[in-house]
Amino acid sequence: MRIAQISPLAEAVPPKLYGGTERVVSYLTEELVRLGHEVTLFASGDSATSAELVPITPRALRLEPKVRDFTPYTCMLMDHVMRRAHEFDVLHFHIELLHFPCFRQLASRTVTTLHGRLDLPDHPPFYRTFPQYPLVSISNAQRRPMPPVTWLATIPHGLLPDQLRFNAKPDDYFAFLGRISPEKGPDRAIRIAQAAGVKLKIAAKVDKADREYFDTAIKPLLKDARIEFIGEIGEKQKNEFLGQARALLFPIDWPEPFGLVMIEAMACGTPVIGFERGSVPEILENGLTGYIVNSVEEAIEAVPKVAALDRRRVRARFEERFTAARMAHDYVAAFEQLLDAGGALKVA
Repeated sequence: MRIAQISPLAEAVPPKLYGGTERVVSYLTEELVRLGHEVTLFASGDSATSAELVPITPRALRLEPKVRDFTPYTCMLMDHVMRRAHEFDVLHFHIELLHFPCFRQLASRTVTTLHGRLDLPDHPPFYRTFPQYPLVSISNAQRRPMPPVTWLATIPHGLLPDQLRFNAKPDDYFAFLGRISPEKGPDRAIRIAQAAGVKLKIAAKVDKADREYFDTAIKPLLKDARIEFIGEIGEKQKNEFLGQARALLFPIDWPEPFGLVMIEAMACGTPVIGFERGSVPEILENGLTGYIVNSVEEAIEAVPKVAALDRRRVRARFEERFTAARMAHDYVAAFEQLLDAGGALKVA
């Protein structure tokens, strides 16, 4: 099968630091190549792939200090894809909804994986305008706010099995990994750790949009000697950071579409204490791979219980449910369904 993978340009594929979507695009691309498909990746020029790389920009846009608006570059990306669209059986987009007006005539050969939240009020009228596009959700929870559209499949993310190593003997700290923003709940994580009397290490990036929140809500809490702020980390540091943690704290306050960090922790054998929002109940198995809670108080109660969980079983469940090989096979099945339908997929 001839497959085009169209990635956002904000980060390289895979990203050097933070970047969930681009990381998933990388894992999927490499697995599709391994399965024998002809894959072309449209991405930033600093990407690394065994597929054919079509570089749209020299570097990831987030690393270019002079770049203020990503939109012109995304238009350039869509133009490159359009000019080569006849070369592919499937055009697989990971840029949310930006391509819909341009690729309407080719919609039956496109697959769009929606990586973001879909509960915002501006989304329903847009998706009602373009119901013919075949869509992939990354959790069933992500679908709930949507109007009738053409759902092709729900395909959870997956990781390369040897990317993060199992660690049977953790250190004495809990971990928070991701982004400093209100919806990710770093303030909750700190409150949980303080009340439970445990050490917390925070590895997270701070976007410009969240700088004020960090300065006013988070920085004052870092005076506590048990709270260590590390900053943004890369893939090489992630294995030690997650693998050495007793558990990952995932105290989100938003409808998380997936939460890649949960399965990254599971790959290390590290259980997760996650709030019951969005995809969390679909990923965590309560009492097996972690604990699903509904409040800070419940999270505090779960802190001492995670020590009794079998870390080898946590890793085993990752291998059974969340590998890149499983993800790639699911996508191949979705692509085949698309091509077999020949444009006859129905809005549901």
